[in-house]
Parts: sequence; C-alpha cells; structure tokens
Amino acid sequence: MEGIRCSMLQFNDKNEVITKEDYRAILVGLETSEDISQSMAELSGLAEAAGITVLGQMVQRLERRNGATYIGKGKVLELEEMCHNMEADTVIFNDELSGIQLRNLEDTLGLRVLDRTILILDIFADRAISREGKLQVELAQLQYRLPRLLGFGKSLSRQGGIGNRGPGEKKLELDRRHISKRMDEIKSEIAQIRGTRTTQRAKREKSGIPVIALVGYTNAGKSAIMNRLLEMADKSDKTVLEKDMLFATLDTSQRSVRLDTNQEFILIDTVGFVSKLPHALVKAFKATLEEVLYADLLLQVVDAADPDHDFHVQVTNQVLEEIGASDKKKLLIYNKIDLVEGEFLPTYNENAIQISAKKGLHLDLLIDKIRELAFSDRIRTSFLIPYDRGDISSILCDKGTVEEMVYEEGGTLIRGEFSLADVSRFKKYELV
Repeated sequence: MEGIRCSMLQFNDKNEVITKEDYRAILVGLETSEDISQSMAELSGLAEAAGITVLGQMVQRLERRNGATYIGKGKVLELEEMCHNMEADTVIFNDELSGIQLRNLEDTLGLRVLDRTILILDIFADRAISREGKLQVELAQLQYRLPRLLGFGKSLSRQGGIGNRGPGEKKLELDRRHISKRMDEIKSEIAQIRGTRTTQRAKREKSGIPVIALVGYTNAGKSAIMNRLLEMADKSDKTVLEKDMLFATLDTSQRSVRLDTNQEFILIDTVGFVSKLPHALVKAFKATLEEVLYADLLLQVVDAADPDHDFHVQVTNQVLEEIGASDKKKLLIYNKIDLVEGEFLPTYNENAIQISAKKGLHLDLLIDKIRELAFSDRIRTSFLIPYDRGDISSILCDKGTVEEMVYEEGGTLIRGEFSLADVSRFKKYELV
C-alpha cells in the first residue's frame, strides 16, 4: 500500500487526474435534543479549512437518526432538490455516517457524500508534517474505512480529493486484509517512535525541569503564545508555525524556555481540539496526546473573541477527560482579548487570566502565573557540598536552577532554586 498522500488529487473514470479543486457543499445536521447551531457553525469552519465552498445548510429535528439515511427519507428528497437548485457537488453531514447510510445517500443524491469524520481526517492528512503525524492520520483513516468498505461510493472510491487524502491504492476498494496488514505495520512503527519519546520523557523527568503543555480548541492561539514566550526568552529562531486557521499545526512541538529569573521549563504545543473529534483520531493521536498526561501544568487557551468560547472550554475539558488529564493543574488563558468589544465577562473565572498574544498584552502576568504554578514546589536555598561528593553537585546542577557556584575551602557552594524533594534529600548539606 502506498503511504500518505497529502495532495488534492482526484481521478475521473478513466484514471485521469482532475485538477479542479473547487468543491461546493451543502451542510446537513440532525437535531435530536440539544441545539446544534454551534456544531453546525464549526462544521462550516471545517469545510472552509478543507477548501470547500459552503452554499447552505439543512437541519432536521428528529427524535432519533434514520438508520438507513440519517435524516428522514422525505428530507433526503428535499435535500436532493436543494443540491440541484444550488448546483452543489458535495453534501457534508454533521455526524459520522455508517457504510449503509453513505451508500444509500449517494445512490439517492448522486453526489459526493462526506461526514464530519471524513472531513476532519482529510484536514489532518493535509496538515500532518512529521512522520509520526502522517502515520497517526493514516491509521485513523484506515480504522474509519475498514468497517465501511461496502458503503463507499463516489466519496471514497478514488484516491485523492476531499475525504481521500492519505492512504490510497489504485484499485477502487481497499482489500480488508491489506488494510489490516497496513494497520499492523503502522502500529509497529508508531510504537517505535513512542519508545523514543518515552526515553526523552524519562530524561526530562530526571532533570526535574517542569513540563508545561498548551492545550485548547483549535485556532485559539496556542502557537502564538508559544512564539511570544520563545521571543521573550531570546529564542526567536525556535518559533513554530502560526496561522489563523483551523488545525494549522498538528505535530507536537516542544521547546526549552528559560525565564529571566533563570527558571527553566519545557513548553509543549499540542494539536487543537474540536467538538466530536473522531474517536479513531483521538485513539491514533493518543501517543502524542500522552505528553499532556505527563505535564506538570496545562495552559488551556481560549479565544475570548469567539462568541462560542464557553462551548470551546467545554469541548477541551471533554477531550482532556477522555485522555485522562482532567485532574491536571491548569491555568485558563483567555487569548485575543484585544478583539473583544466592550467588557469581557468570562464564565470561568477561577485561576484565569486575559491576554493578547498578538498584541503582547499582559504577557508579564502570564509569566508570573507560570512561575507561581509551575515552580510552586521549589524553594531558593544554598548548599555546601564536599568535594568528595561531586555526585550530589551534579544532581543539584541537573535538577535545580543554579544561580551561583563558588569553590570554597570546605566544598562547592551552590545557590539556586531546587525542588522540595531534593532539598529534603540533601538537607544535611543545606546552609541555614
């Protein structure tokens, strides 16, 4: 099987490349109990992020989804007429469809049918850069496709095009055995990469340097905050991609940041979250998201200017709970406060600050909060270490923030900031 294909290739019935990339779509949602206006607005943003022109949307209220066609059969006919009148070539559903639903809808509509999961996976496939990121997306796509082989029609019968970035073979249907074999290969390679990350994490833990992870809804400004902190630490050459779009970055980035107080921490930028994040994608990216589990502090970034910011906080909290990180120490950061009109009254006030990464507003407050929360278990003290205990000096230098070392007659005088555990461990050498 071929590897990840991150282009917008599409093939016609003669296997000739079609260069047209302008997809025109109708969005369809099903409202069973809760209001889905936020979710539909998000779906529109996802479609635009995938390069699709949204022509309109249709929402039906039903007690439960139709097992054969998702929406009611009468509504399907209404949708067919709507697509014809608006000259749409694609229909995108707000929930994950079964193989049967995909097939029945395509047979009736005669158009490309996508669901929310296909759309998100397509965006991820287009944005993944690292080898691990590409493997994780490919695995998620294969996990999605495997139970739906019989239902794939126009939307997934060819490699390329929306819904088809990533794994692909020249034959129309992926053989089930080939998929299973490829999934095993990917899992094996991801496991090797995961082993390397575990080794790196072990070194970080041994050093005692705090790990801080940026989490939050996609496009909330996590990368912008990382870049501002790097610039403040004179590391402008280490900045990451920063772009105003959904899922601009997928690969986890980590950078070492040293404050002017000589305190050092590892800052990790993670993939953004979104509501109804496909389970296959969460599962595939679990190795990457594990970095959040081992962080000492989470910086949860929220776009204060977005009217749905409370909804975004809820989405992020749900994903954190799903990966087992809901009990982590957390600082809520309302970003883009410069774009808010009038007074901003956040729903979540406990341990929250308001900043603008773009304008550099209140970044000093952010630094103060990081010092307070990430280094709360550290104290500033001094040790006099005998020359024959160079091993202790090495430990203090590796795990603490050393401000001064002086070689005196009685040993090495070390001043700095150290964890309570290390201070207790080497209490006999501490200068009181």
